[in-house]
Amino acid sequence: MNQPIVESLQGVTLVAGGPVRRRDLALAMRLAPVAVAADGGAAHLLRAGIPPVAVIGDMDSLSDDMRRALPAGVIHPVAEQETTDFDKALRHVAAPFVLALGVLGGRLDHELAVLSALVQRGAGPPCILLGERDAVFAAPRDLTLRLAPGDRLSLFPLTRIEGRSEGLRWPIDGLTLAPDGRIGTSNEAIARRVRLEFDGPGMVVILPRKRLRSVLAALVGP
Repeated sequence: MNQPIVESLQGVTLVAGGPVRRRDLALAMRLAPVAVAADGGAAHLLRAGIPPVAVIGDMDSLSDDMRRALPAGVIHPVAEQETTDFDKALRHVAAPFVLALGVLGGRLDHELAVLSALVQRGAGPPCILLGERDAVFAAPRDLTLRLAPGDRLSLFPLTRIEGRSEGLRWPIDGLTLAPDGRIGTSNEAIARRVRLEFDGPGMVVILPRKRLRSVLAALVGP
C-alpha cells in the first residue's frame, strides 16, 4: 500500500514531460486546481507560473535550474526503476480524480506505458488522460456515459475481456475483445445514454476531448 504524498479534496492535475498545450493546462487547472508534476513535467508548470504542490518521480529529468525554481519541500524522489514517473506519481496521489497531461502526443513507448499503468491500477482515484483530441481512461466494470449521437467512442482492450453495451452503433455483446484479436476502435454513440459493462478490468475507453465533463460525471459524479 503506497502512502499518499498528495492528499486533496479537489481534483489533481498531474503533468508529465510530454507535449502540453497552455489551453489544456488552463482547462485542467479549472477542473482540478491542485498541480502535481511527474518528474520533468515540472517544467511545464514552472513556465506557466503554476507552483506544483509536489514533484514525484526518479528525478532523472529534473534540471538544476528547475530544482532551484521549485518551492522548498515539494520534491519527492521515488528511486525504484520498475515503473514510470507517471505511475510513481499517480500511485502517491489521493484525490477525487486526476487529470493527466503530457502523457499523450509524444513518444509512443511512453504512451503505451501510461496505458499499461492505467489498467493495472487497483484502488485509487479515476485518472483521465487529456490529449489534443482525446480523453482516455480505464473503464470500470459498469459505466454510463451521457454523449451525443455521432460521438466517436473507441474501446481498446489491453487483455482478453468481454462486455455488453447499450447505445452503440456496433454492440459488443457476445464478443471477446483482445489486443491480439478483435478490438473496438471507431465505434459510435447512437443514443444520448451509452452504457458499458465489462467482466473485468483491462479496457481503455477513448472519447473526444470535448466530452471530458461527461467522463468526469460518469467516473466521479456531478
